[in-house]
Amino acid sequence: MKKNIWQIVKFALVGVSNTAVSEGVYAILIFWKVHYLPASFIGFSLSVLNAYYWSSRYVFREGAESRVWWKVLLKTYAAYLWGYLASAALLVFWIEVVKLGRWMEPVGNWFVGRGYERLDARFLGNLLAAVLNLLITVPMNYLLNKYWAYRQG
Repeated sequence: MKKNIWQIVKFALVGVSNTAVSEGVYAILIFWKVHYLPASFIGFSLSVLNAYYWSSRYVFREGAESRVWWKVLLKTYAAYLWGYLASAALLVFWIEVVKLGRWMEPVGNWFVGRGYERLDARFLGNLLAAVLNLLITVPMNYLLNKYWAYRQG
């Protein structure tokens, strides 16, 4: 039990760096007016490389010598792909259906009124959508990685 809790803590720490890569790339790209779906995919692709590197060396080290690195990398991408697909569908939901940008208009208008035109309601809504998705995709990614991508045997 203690070993599993420590592994979850390490996965969460790696997840923080992974999220920083994914969300950082996403935020930069949407700031420069790249459409939110390609921006999300590019951030996802880079963050999975980050996740693979740190998970292999830090979180799921046990049994690493018996794993074939490229198989684990492919399985890591496949595991995270489910999270990405869920995230992309949720992005469309939050941005196109719920229209989070409208909900962010007061904050966006405040920034725009102070000369920060790029921090408009659309940008803030897109950013909030990505943050909300983390509540679903992070637990899902942990379970898929632990019990499938890095499974022993």
